[in-house]
Amino acid sequence: MYQIVPVAPGEQQIPGGPGGSPLKKKLAHEGRPLVIASMLGCVLVLAAVVAWCYYSASLRKAQLLKTELLDLNKDGFVIRNQAGAVIFTMTFRSGTLDLDSCSKEGNILSCTQSESGKLNFFIQTVRPKDTVMCYRVRWEELENVRLVEHAMAYNDSHWYGGAESATQHWPVKIQGEEEPLPFVTSDVYSNRNAFGGILERYWLSSNATAIKINDSVPFHLGWSEMDKTLRFQARYQDSPFRPLEGLQALPELSYRVCVGSDVTSIHKYMVRRYFTKPVKVPSPEVFKHPVWSTWALHKTAITQEKLLRYASDITKHGFTCSHLELDDRYTADYGEFDFDPQKFPNASGMFDKLREDGFQVSLWTHPFINYDSINFGVAVEKGLFVRELGGELPALVRWWNGIGGILDFTNPEAREWYSSHLRILKARYDVISFKFDAGETSYLPRQFSTLVPISDPSTFTRRYIEMAIPFSERAELRVGYQSQNISCFVRIIDRDSVWGYELGLKSIIPTVLTVSILGYQFVLPDMIGGNAYPNRTAGKNDLPDRELYIRWLELSAFMPAMQFSIPPWAYDSEVVGIAQKFTELHKTLVAPRVLELAGEVLDTGDPIIRPLWWIANDDEAAFKIDSQFLIGDDLMVAPVLEPGKQERDIYLPAGRWKSYKGEHFDKGPMYLTDYPVDLDEIAFFTWVH
Repeated sequence: MYQIVPVAPGEQQIPGGPGGSPLKKKLAHEGRPLVIASMLGCVLVLAAVVAWCYYSASLRKAQLLKTELLDLNKDGFVIRNQAGAVIFTMTFRSGTLDLDSCSKEGNILSCTQSESGKLNFFIQTVRPKDTVMCYRVRWEELENVRLVEHAMAYNDSHWYGGAESATQHWPVKIQGEEEPLPFVTSDVYSNRNAFGGILERYWLSSNATAIKINDSVPFHLGWSEMDKTLRFQARYQDSPFRPLEGLQALPELSYRVCVGSDVTSIHKYMVRRYFTKPVKVPSPEVFKHPVWSTWALHKTAITQEKLLRYASDITKHGFTCSHLELDDRYTADYGEFDFDPQKFPNASGMFDKLREDGFQVSLWTHPFINYDSINFGVAVEKGLFVRELGGELPALVRWWNGIGGILDFTNPEAREWYSSHLRILKARYDVISFKFDAGETSYLPRQFSTLVPISDPSTFTRRYIEMAIPFSERAELRVGYQSQNISCFVRIIDRDSVWGYELGLKSIIPTVLTVSILGYQFVLPDMIGGNAYPNRTAGKNDLPDRELYIRWLELSAFMPAMQFSIPPWAYDSEVVGIAQKFTELHKTLVAPRVLELAGEVLDTGDPIIRPLWWIANDDEAAFKIDSQFLIGDDLMVAPVLEPGKQERDIYLPAGRWKSYKGEHFDKGPMYLTDYPVDLDEIAFFTWVH
């Protein structure tokens, strides 16, 4: 008989009954360690195989997330140079990538998921020339995400570009912590923490990297001194940017990063690739002879009698004049286009007299019509104003001369109405051109409506700038946005009559260098001595400080154009003599060189006024100097910008230099410490080839 005995799972049945023989029991007991060891070995082999597979997959993923010196991770990316050093770092602040959703096809590395949902992310590598590598980056949210933000690290380099500002530094200086703000044109005289009226979405670094934010981005800029980063943000919520009609308000941040062999060559590439160029050079007369403005001298109290006396004094003191600039306010009300008969009883006769004496005149103009002007009702009836959002009523705005409407320059009828009035003024009085004031988006309501919808508020600035095109020979603007091709003089914002970096004398070189890097080369450095505004003037008797005025005059003589208002004869005969000396030096030495460079701008877009690193692009000292500049490659200028000084330290980059005194310096680079510069002098050096 045999028995069927149930056996528990894992229990071994031994023939011969439940007890079994003693020998078999012994063998079974001794065999257990061997079985365990075998099982453990199998587990270890399996673990090794899994680890190897994981390691191989990790290596493949690591290779997948590299492309042409760029390494991508879930939190951002870095770019290295050929030596392996990190030269560019971007961190994803608003989200992280799901790396398992990433793939690489050819020169495009793309991902479809982030921690917050679906997205369209890619980095495309492009090598446009042997010495330049570019990366097109795009992060587009496909689900309901409020914003996209990336943070660019400084990486111990020096950065340039961005925007005109009230306190201008060269290179850019990050101070404090600032949440991202709309990157749009603003009047930095009235709001000194805003971005200025001349701006572009472009930055350049001393380690030969450059970044250009795409036009389609609802772009906001912030910064962190603690983290040493610039914060690039795209958003539509709580923002003046609006999505194009028919599109969802899903933010997209896209930009191009390009890397070159040195800072000068990468800037040349970016300008030629991404900036428009002027189509012609403005009037040579403005480069050669000073503009004389009524503003700082007379403000709004200008009259026919005062203008004629001003012109007479210019001639009497032996000065030349490209044109007189009749500023605010020659009309009875703001928004009118003819002369106030009380202040200018015989405007036609006045213009005849000025022409007879050899003067041409430009007139001040602006985009506002105040509510008390006879033209306000006309503009309302014709629908010429920027409107309230979603309505037909004009959006009333406050500007420095009152309250009124602002003309809608997206409206062809408003453009023609405004232009026709300027053409009538020009024809009636033989006016040579116009000074186009304002134009910043800060004078628009936060929410507004235009005939042609605009996504980027600064497009309004561009539309206003276009009104100057028919008068571009001598037209003057104070705003610039994607408008390098409009061949006008661009004036930096009003300066205070002070020495410092906040809209003072020291701010002029950093500001001119900045707007030049942004592609605006025909620069007016504002009025010599500043605007003499009350409570913002270093000096006595409502005049800028005498020494400040002289040093300002000397610096202006080496700028593309000179502009007086406070006249030299408001001081004494010595100041008149210094002014005559430097206006002549400007005409004979500076203007011919500037005009030669201006002609080159049409093809290259290269600056006329250049930083020292332009010719010394591996020189750490040259990257930081903000009180010297070059005209072209071979004329270096070092003005005195401190009160009470008749000497200064001067840096000479490598090369052979000849001073204005005839000295030769052959062993560069070098510092000339306490180099003597008298009150009636400015130090300048020519590069000896």
